[in-house]
Amino acid sequence: MVYPAIPLNERDRLNNLKEYNILDTLPEEDYDNITKLASQICHTPISLISLIDDERQWFKSHYGLEVDRTPKEFAFCAHAINTPHAIFIIPDARIDERFHDNPLVTGHPNVVFYAGVPLISNAGFPLGTLCVIDTSAKILDESQIEALRALSKQVVNLFELRKTKELLEKNLKKIEMANVELEQFAMVAAHDLKSPLNNIIMLTDLIIHYYSSSANEEVKSYLAIIRGSSEKLTLLIGGILAHARSDKMLTELNEDVDLHKCLADVRTMVDPHHQYEFIFPPQQKTISINRTALEQILVNIFSNSIKYNDKANTLVEVHYSENSEYHIVRVKDNGPGIKKEFQEKIFDLFVVEDNCDRFGNRGNGIGLATVRKLVEALGGQIAVSSVMGESSTFEFTIRK
Repeated sequence: MVYPAIPLNERDRLNNLKEYNILDTLPEEDYDNITKLASQICHTPISLISLIDDERQWFKSHYGLEVDRTPKEFAFCAHAINTPHAIFIIPDARIDERFHDNPLVTGHPNVVFYAGVPLISNAGFPLGTLCVIDTSAKILDESQIEALRALSKQVVNLFELRKTKELLEKNLKKIEMANVELEQFAMVAAHDLKSPLNNIIMLTDLIIHYYSSSANEEVKSYLAIIRGSSEKLTLLIGGILAHARSDKMLTELNEDVDLHKCLADVRTMVDPHHQYEFIFPPQQKTISINRTALEQILVNIFSNSIKYNDKANTLVEVHYSENSEYHIVRVKDNGPGIKKEFQEKIFDLFVVEDNCDRFGNRGNGIGLATVRKLVEALGGQIAVSSVMGESSTFEFTIRK
């Protein structure tokens, strides 16, 4: 018996094999289908997907054979990987000086015929073979050989898909960890920034209150600028924090929500003194939905309907409907409308119109970007339509 030679690039080959994390994994149907097909095409009782590591040949799939490994020194496949670009065929191992006294020939499984196509990774290393085995001598025709070559490529494709999937999963975990760290940073930063900003606002109010009578108009304007800038920065920090937290909202499970009560609660959040008119759906309706995400969506839309309204009497109407797949919510206001060319852009992060709201403040472009992020993550879509000078209507869906 001739023992298989060790490939010159064996260390690199073994490292490449380990990158696939496939050794000693459970059986998989995709691989078993390939060995079954190879056996049927070549009319052999046994077909294997064999991987050669430093001490053994291990079978990812073994059709017609109960064992899942053999010693490397007895492996026909260990010979085959030394001719990586050619099919390795032994018509009759009993009369081949390399194998005639091999324990796999003289004993179970009584290998006589062997044909193996090396499995070449994308990095160019032979990882093992797709092989067919018979207990009697035989010859494969050209169509059978070509079929084996084609199937061997499919095996390698499965290996590469597995490797890509694992890399994607690792990167996804890294991204998830980075998002957690970013959220923690945002929370700490928001807290550390909002506290001194609130102090600035409070002290500015005190100065304005106690010294307004003695301060000249220039000083008063400076104080107003300080207060207004502090408030804008506070709102910006709050918006960034809400956007960062939106992913966490999506992890919450659906719950039964009284739609009318939910709308009323959100209205109170944005209009605590009930200064503006809201019209809600008349029917009592309980829906199964992510409450926190729905409230965040509505808070942003309701707030914009109030802030950017130019009418003496602000009106916000909410309509609800549903079909077999989606909850459908429409929020219509009687504001100035949104220009056609700007309707797509308003959902982009940090994009704002040139005009200020009714309180003289300019938006930060975070609220509606957060709304779209939440809606799309919940399996829905959001769109806006508008009649200039009369109204804007935001319609969004959420998959049931």
